[in-house]
Amino acid sequence: MCSLKEICSGLPLDPLPLNPGRDPNVPHAPMRTPNLTAEEERVSQYANNVCCKCLFPLAGAKNALRYFPPSHHATLAPEFAQELRQYGHIYMYRFCPKLYPIDQYPCRTRQAASIMLMIMNNLDPAVAQFPQELVTYGGNGQVFSNWAQFCLVMHYLSEMTEEQTLVMYSGHPVGLFPSLPSSPRAIITNGMVIPNYSSRNQYEKMFALGVSMYGQMTAGSYCYIGPQGIVHGTLLTLLNAGRRYLGSDDLRGRVFVTSGLGGMSGAQAKAAVIAGCIGVIAEVDEAPLRKRFEQGWLMEVTSSLEHCIKRIRETKSSKTPLSVGYHGNIVDLCLRRHIKAINKLSDAGMFFWDYGNAFLLEAQESAEVEKAGGGATEFRYPSYVQHIMGDIFSLGFGPFRWVCTSGDPKDLATTDDIAATILEEIGANVTDHIRQQYNDNIRWIREAGKHKMVVGSQARILYSDQKGRVCIALAINQAIADGRVSAPVVISRDHHDVSGTDSPFRETSNVYDGSAFCADMAVQNFVGDAFRGATWVALHNGGGVGWGEVINGGFGLLLDGSVEASKRARLVLNWDVSNGVGVLRGQHHFLSQLPGLFLASTTHFTLHFRRPELKKATFH
Repeated sequence: MCSLKEICSGLPLDPLPLNPGRDPNVPHAPMRTPNLTAEEERVSQYANNVCCKCLFPLAGAKNALRYFPPSHHATLAPEFAQELRQYGHIYMYRFCPKLYPIDQYPCRTRQAASIMLMIMNNLDPAVAQFPQELVTYGGNGQVFSNWAQFCLVMHYLSEMTEEQTLVMYSGHPVGLFPSLPSSPRAIITNGMVIPNYSSRNQYEKMFALGVSMYGQMTAGSYCYIGPQGIVHGTLLTLLNAGRRYLGSDDLRGRVFVTSGLGGMSGAQAKAAVIAGCIGVIAEVDEAPLRKRFEQGWLMEVTSSLEHCIKRIRETKSSKTPLSVGYHGNIVDLCLRRHIKAINKLSDAGMFFWDYGNAFLLEAQESAEVEKAGGGATEFRYPSYVQHIMGDIFSLGFGPFRWVCTSGDPKDLATTDDIAATILEEIGANVTDHIRQQYNDNIRWIREAGKHKMVVGSQARILYSDQKGRVCIALAINQAIADGRVSAPVVISRDHHDVSGTDSPFRETSNVYDGSAFCADMAVQNFVGDAFRGATWVALHNGGGVGWGEVINGGFGLLLDGSVEASKRARLVLNWDVSNGVGVLRGQHHFLSQLPGLFLASTTHFTLHFRRPELKKATFH
């Protein structure tokens, strides 16, 4: 097992580590299909005379060799070429370390140490979907493109001072550059491709060549905290769907039919039971189905449609929460073809929504999903943002999260109590509609321990508005200063938030003035967080609905108990939410209805809404 000092010392070159190949005991990413030309394939396999100091040829193996001195090329070139042919990408398995929980980091600054902790958490085998391929979640959400990049980044972070910034290009560490103490310690971009070339086919080729990378959302920004984020988001979606479609958030005896038990969709089973309903989740691949059952996320598993229906009837009658994994196709549960089945069940009274996987976008060529007179982002059925969560985002509520760097469950319990107390205090003085959202999250926090959602780092997520986020962050920072929390805390959020993502078929699908296809909000969010004091910032092409369909960004900010940390948290969090509220995502609520807008007395700004009929608003 590598020591932390060895991991942070840079690439191990003298001697080269042994190449154990892929570990058969862990899951692996599917083979990529880059479709390289004959010339690209030929050049990618030639490497013996490539010098790292000369121009880098645009081919996979040559690009991979840029990280190594020429003396090692003869050994590594055929190895890398074989990985490219066999797996469609060069992961550099030879340099894959054995990861483990970290107690101390050999760093010059705690900000750099916090980034290292978050990187290691994203790659922890208990957290990552395909750890040896550096994939955290989503099947292709890379932390880095290969293990050489990981080694170099950990080395740079161990050497970094508070007057340097690490620049990251799609997993590739460009280097440490002079900056200010107030600057981010890392600037990350992933998949920033010229728009005309941002296609899925081009992505496969660029990834094989090692020149671009798909970071999903929180994989490439080092902010993933395991499955509790999507469990919580799915829970809130179900509760608010009940309010919209059924007139009640009491879901006992209600049936929720869906599909998928993978890295993200697997959350649906757990969320259904927490919400109190009967969740039936179809999955064609037996491996993830069995995994979720062994985790305790699925209560039952069956391949019998008759048994599945029998259990639905029994638990519906008794109003008993249940999650059943059906080993089969969702179409079996719904009749014949997917779209026609949905249409028929919808006509019979079923409520359907697209839950974020761009199902309707993929099916848009079918006349079955067209909406007469609808706009470019509208289909016969709504996305969950259009009908359910868009209104919640427009209130400023979104997935705020934090990680206790001590790794101590006691620190997490303390921060849970701080957050719940603050939400209770704020929630007592808001309208009934907004109080519902506070109450949902208070319930989540108060019951978080029994749901056993912590995997990897000691982390928590909740949905909060601007005022709640600022107050929670300031209170946690004070608790660190007072010693009630034993070590610094990293605050962050999912990119799937109020202002972090421009995604016309998901997060911004409820913006109807044509600007849903513009990415100004996400880019401005990234830039604004950077100069307001975030510890690191990230901007990605792709995430959720796919490459070329979305621009999204995120941040991490270290709370260390200092006055400076409080100042940064107040500036970053106020901007991070108000940027999104400023474009009025839901377009149904005026700012006079948003008590979550929490502004310092010295703040002055003007908001111009996307819909021209809404007047601009100036705040002091």
